[in-house]
Amino acid sequence: MANMLANIFGTSPVLPLEKHVHIAYKCVRELDEFFAAAITGDWEKASRFRDQIIKYEHEADELKKEIRLHLPKSLFMPVPREDLLELLLVQDKMANRAKDVSGIVFGRRMKIPDEIAEEFQEFVRRNVDAAKQARKSVRELDELFTSGFRGAEAALVEGLLEELDQIETDTDDRQAALRWSLFGVEKDHGPVDVMFLYQVIELTGEIADMAERVGRRLELLLSH
Repeated sequence: MANMLANIFGTSPVLPLEKHVHIAYKCVRELDEFFAAAITGDWEKASRFRDQIIKYEHEADELKKEIRLHLPKSLFMPVPREDLLELLLVQDKMANRAKDVSGIVFGRRMKIPDEIAEEFQEFVRRNVDAAKQARKSVRELDELFTSGFRGAEAALVEGLLEELDQIETDTDDRQAALRWSLFGVEKDHGPVDVMFLYQVIELTGEIADMAERVGRRLELLLSH
C-alpha cells in the first residue's frame, strides 16, 4: 500500500490533481481535430480521434477513482481535503463533456451545416482554450502547496484565473452568436438534426463552463 500511495502522490498530495487535469485537457484537445474531420465528413479519421477521446476520458476516470480512494484523510496544508475533491470532480467533467459531445456527433454521423462550419470550429477551439487555461492554472498547485497558498505564487494564479474568466466569457458570447447563426439556417435542415446540433453546441459550451468552475475552486483554495 505504501508503494501504491507513493506512486500516486509522490511527494505532494496535489501532484495527482495536476496529472489528472493534464489528461482531461488532452481529452478536450482532441475535439479540435475530431470536429475538423466531422465537418468534412471524414468519419474514418473522426473515429481515430473519437477513440483517443475515449482513451483519455477513461484514463482520467481511473485516476479520479485512485485519487478519491487514496487522498490522505488529513493533509498538512491550509486547505480542506473536500475542496481538493471538488476540484477533481469539475476537472473530470471537462473530459466527460468531450466524450459526450463526440459520442453524439459520431454516433449520428452529424453534418455541421456549411453556413456555420467555420464559426462552429472556432467555438470548439475556444472551449479547448478554456480547458488549456484551466490546466495551466491547476499546474501551479504544487507551487501553491509549497508556498502555503500565499505570496507571489498566489498572485500569479489569480492572474491566470482572470484570463480564464475572460476566455469563458468569450465562449459564452460565441455560443450565443453560434446559436443565432444556426437559427438563421435551421429551416434548411431537418428538425431532428437541428435539435441535436443545439444540444451539441450546449454540451460543447459546458467544457468552458467546467473550466471556469475549476477556476472557482482554485479561488476558494486561495481564500483559506
